[in-house]
Amino acid sequence: MNLPAPYQPLYLDGPQHPFVVLEGVSGIGKSTLAWALADRLGATSLHTLPTPHAGWSALINERLRALPQFAFYLSGLLHAADSIRLARAVGPVVADRYASSVVACHAAVHEVAVEEVAHLLEPFRRYLETPTRTFYLGCSEAALRERLAVKRDVKQDDLDLFAVPGRLARLLDNFQAVQAADSTAVALDTDGKSPDDLADWIIADLEAQGD
Repeated sequence: MNLPAPYQPLYLDGPQHPFVVLEGVSGIGKSTLAWALADRLGATSLHTLPTPHAGWSALINERLRALPQFAFYLSGLLHAADSIRLARAVGPVVADRYASSVVACHAAVHEVAVEEVAHLLEPFRRYLETPTRTFYLGCSEAALRERLAVKRDVKQDDLDLFAVPGRLARLLDNFQAVQAADSTAVALDTDGKSPDDLADWIIADLEAQGD
């Protein structure tokens, strides 16, 4: 898609620092790991959805039908891409969720195929920043339940994982599908590993790639 000048992404001159994404189901430990990783790398940390979208998501999920709901999350993703571009000119960036979550989660909630949602997103891919690495976090269901039981900021998405029949299974299948299609994907099993252990592993992987 050829975009008019006002719609073109804005880039700053200079080197682009690493852009690391953490993906996975709610409660798996993405936020905790993002904080640990950002601290170790001296990186900018952000969540997709960023402000101001983050404060509206619950109302959007409640009031909007599937397509306008997708448009809202797409808007948040495009806004996040702008913030990432600017931050990468200064230093590394760590994102808690990115495009894969928009596709996997929207498809799971509305029980549509991942491919259908990816098709909706495709015209806007050129506007998005391509991650250096996307780490897909996995764990056992028992570990996920344990982590959710002690999570302080439990959200509706967390509760729905086990309350909505089939939600967790659909999400896991969807993340497997987007991971398989993602050239930046790295699978990372988190069972029995602390955030610092995982941060060590990710940093070693980035260094091995020369990033």
